Amino acid sequence: MWAAGRLAAALALLPLLGAAPAAAPRLPAILIASDSTAADAKPDRYPQMGWGTMLRCAVAPGVEVRNHAFAGRSTRTFLGEGRWDRLMAEVRPGDTVLIQFGHNDADRSKPERFTRAWTDYRDNLLHFVWMVRGAQAVPVLITPVARHAFNDRGLAQADFAEYSDVVREVAEKTATPLIDLESLSRAWLDKAGPQASLVFYLHMTAAQAPNYPQGIDDNTHLSELGARAVADLVATALAGLTLPVSKTILPVRPDLTRTSPLGRGACH
Repeated sequence: MWAAGRLAAALALLPLLGAAPAAAPRLPAILIASDSTAADAKPDRYPQMGWGTMLRCAVAPGVEVRNHAFAGRSTRTFLGEGRWDRLMAEVRPGDTVLIQFGHNDADRSKPERFTRAWTDYRDNLLHFVWMVRGAQAVPVLITPVARHAFNDRGLAQADFAEYSDVVREVAEKTATPLIDLESLSRAWLDKAGPQASLVFYLHMTAAQAPNYPQGIDDNTHLSELGARAVADLVATALAGLTLPVSKTILPVRPDLTRTSPLGRGACH
């Protein structure tokens, strides 16, 4: 009888206490499918860094950036190794998937990576787009970031022009949001100029980069400052799209406009 009385009293209190507060809705995540230009590099590769690492400094608190980018991968190997399947297993409705390839797809010297631009590469991008949409998420296609390569007029050149054209065409024909990072990064390099822009890539002596005892001269991979700057280009472009993710991009991003390295892939 005593126990029954306690239960009755507890039930009587429920209307006064009110319903339990609802859990906060999950914020959409950003997932990245790409290569080393976006990937999280290991500490022993510093100052090499990918723009996907630093994109975490561009989003509002609570927004996850899940970086599936991996060095040396083309659309062919990203699919063949199951990396795309693992990314898709994490995608939830409302998420955004950023897709940037091209550097390794264009590498004819490595047939296991190489894809023909207007056939395999195009088909793989279409596959990515339809799968993301099938998961009720938002695909965003991105042209490959420019290398540190300048023509005889001192202007940054498009080393992956054919692959970028494919990305643009797929984006147009499928009404997929596009970030033309090749064009954006070439304009960024042009503004800095051939010499000043070396700091954004891996052009360093052994004293500047202890992880590279012989020094390093690499026109493809980004340094910490380069990764921060390219992440800022991507963030600005995302903010300019009319997508749910656009509202999560911070309007002020001091971590991405640093002029001196922090020494690690962190926001502060």
